[in-house]
Amino acid sequence: MEQRIDDGLSPYRIYSRAEWATLRDDTPMTLAQDEVTRLRSLHDQLDMAEVEDIYLPLSRLLSLYVAAAQRLHRAQQRFLGDEDEKTPYIIGVAGSVAVGKSTTARVLQALLARWPNVPKVELVTTDGFLLPNSVLQTEGLMEKKGFPESYDLPALLRFLSDVKAGRRPVRAPIYSHLIYDVVPNQWLEVDRPDILIVEGLNVLQTGRLPKDGKAIPFVSDFFDFSVYLDADETVLRGWYIDRFLTLRGTAFRDPKSYFHRYSKLTDTEAAKTADSIWTSINLINLNENILPTRQRADLILKKGGSHRVEDVALRKL
Repeated sequence: MEQRIDDGLSPYRIYSRAEWATLRDDTPMTLAQDEVTRLRSLHDQLDMAEVEDIYLPLSRLLSLYVAAAQRLHRAQQRFLGDEDEKTPYIIGVAGSVAVGKSTTARVLQALLARWPNVPKVELVTTDGFLLPNSVLQTEGLMEKKGFPESYDLPALLRFLSDVKAGRRPVRAPIYSHLIYDVVPNQWLEVDRPDILIVEGLNVLQTGRLPKDGKAIPFVSDFFDFSVYLDADETVLRGWYIDRFLTLRGTAFRDPKSYFHRYSKLTDTEAAKTADSIWTSINLINLNENILPTRQRADLILKKGGSHRVEDVALRKL
């Protein structure tokens, strides 16, 4: 197979869609059409071909990585003479608003849970670790919701540390997109899974390093593998506006929706409002905080305007 490399210094091997699809080999298709339909998010064009060409090869690769990590764990046990439980294999999924992170995370969870050894696969989104709206309003951060400073980072780091340490169960807060806020006193329990998928905008963010040499953990320090979903800025803008227009006639119509006020907008007004939100908030977050982390990912899935993955960049070992 021909493998294209950006240049002699690139840490990635670049595969076309067709090249990547051949790496599926004999990995069986374990999802039915109705399951694929349920897994995709609003406006995502996920279909059987996308699962077969992109996600089955990725599932096969991850199965090899997880198996290798488990062998290394057993080797370390023998070396140390201890009986520590194996730690969960954590996969991070990052990328812009509207790029399809939720769909990718759910598809990976479904495929990985169907491996022959039936691993326990959990999925957590970092939305639950956003600071409550009341706190964001007090601190003047409502217009920066989704930016790194809008998250309860210490709580997220404690959660990941506890998961990696094998503590059970570990609780993650739940976020409601309807009310646009963290749900008080509701939790998702993560009980020592074999694999944990963590999906969020800024999960590959590093932040500033301390000058005094003290230890400072990043979310990505807990990842064993990471995926970045990529698309051109103009494409992302179009997807965001299309999604907003669809939500205006669906979820926004619910009187309980935080965005109910937008349900009465005309097409022109809704498109203008969505474009304003994208430009003043999401685009800034993308350029300042999300896109700069792309090169930290182990795998980059580059999407075209049709939502289909066109190229795959895999970091060399």
